[in-house]
Amino acid sequence: MCVDYRDAVKWGWTKMLSDIPRDALLRPLTRNEVVGMLVRLTIFGAATYYSIKWVVEAFDPTQKQKNQAKKRAEQLMKQIGVEGVSLTEYEMNIATLLVDPRSIKVTWRDVAGLDEIISELQDTVILPFQKRHLFCGSKLLQPPKGVLLYGPPGCGKTLIAKATAKASGCRFINLQASIGVSEFFERNYSPNQRVFSLAVKIQPCIIFIDEIDSFLRNRSSMDHEATAMMKAQFMSLWDGLDTNASSQVMVMGATNRPQDVDAAILRRMPTTFHVGLPNAAQREEILRLILSGENLSNAINLKEIADQTEGYSGSDLKELCRDAAMYRVRDYVRKQQMKQIAQQFQLDEEEHVDSTQLRPVTQLDLLFGLDKMRESKQATATADPANLREVPLD
Repeated sequence: MCVDYRDAVKWGWTKMLSDIPRDALLRPLTRNEVVGMLVRLTIFGAATYYSIKWVVEAFDPTQKQKNQAKKRAEQLMKQIGVEGVSLTEYEMNIATLLVDPRSIKVTWRDVAGLDEIISELQDTVILPFQKRHLFCGSKLLQPPKGVLLYGPPGCGKTLIAKATAKASGCRFINLQASIGVSEFFERNYSPNQRVFSLAVKIQPCIIFIDEIDSFLRNRSSMDHEATAMMKAQFMSLWDGLDTNASSQVMVMGATNRPQDVDAAILRRMPTTFHVGLPNAAQREEILRLILSGENLSNAINLKEIADQTEGYSGSDLKELCRDAAMYRVRDYVRKQQMKQIAQQFQLDEEEHVDSTQLRPVTQLDLLFGLDKMRESKQATATADPANLREVPLD
């Protein structure tokens, strides 16, 4: 039988009142009667509270997730040193996207070949945050409201954003476009206002949006009404409804399709950095960084590899080096297999490499890796999408 919790509460109050002596209002209550009533009131109040809490959780299947998100947000706020800040429930949900700078392993030393961009970022973005007392008397000497990193994929845009978060010492919100859209449509409220209100409360703060073109792309008459409203609200909040000239809040975006970003968004990002494909000198520097700490042959010539990788991104070079390092593992495994075969036939075997050591990476390994990368790029460039769709799943 299903009983309405309101009827249960009504019955409980009626039962408690019925236990009061009829002449209680005509005479002073005894000590035992007062204590008994307080005990019944306490027990019934606790039972009513947990009953209502159980009903609320039963009708809200996301309550458990909300509680977990709240605990995670409180833990992150404590880790980054934010204390004494009162947040709403929705701001708590956004606070789960905070990034603890100490958990970021990327530093400027992990970014190779982009010295000019790093130097300009340090001067125009990080310096006003770190030396705020030097810019208090000027409205012009403030960090930019928006910074855009654009360029081909795999060239280090996200890496630069991580290093910026590590070096700036600011609070860093990693806003994911998918989360913002789902919150807007599923929970019927806009996360934009919560993002900016949270950023103002915990400033100095950087709001980072990776693949910003998917979130704030060009507006058109074909946009859904809610999507258009969400973009318009984001821009109005960004312009200053929740932030003013003295606020230390900046939006940083990264994209490999800047032409798809709305013109009004680009206007709000006056500081732009083109992270393009590396040149020969930059590729050599990237290769040296990737291979640092590896066991390398003395005869390796990274300049030769850099000269032969025109048009390669940083991620391509990393994959090339990974393939090269794997060749020595394959050689070692094959030698072990040959050893086992020789032992089975009781043949004399030559001295083999120690099981705890792999041979150094050689120039030939890098050239083999380069050939494999070329074949992969050529196959991808000449692949017909129509033929790819016809491949059977089994």
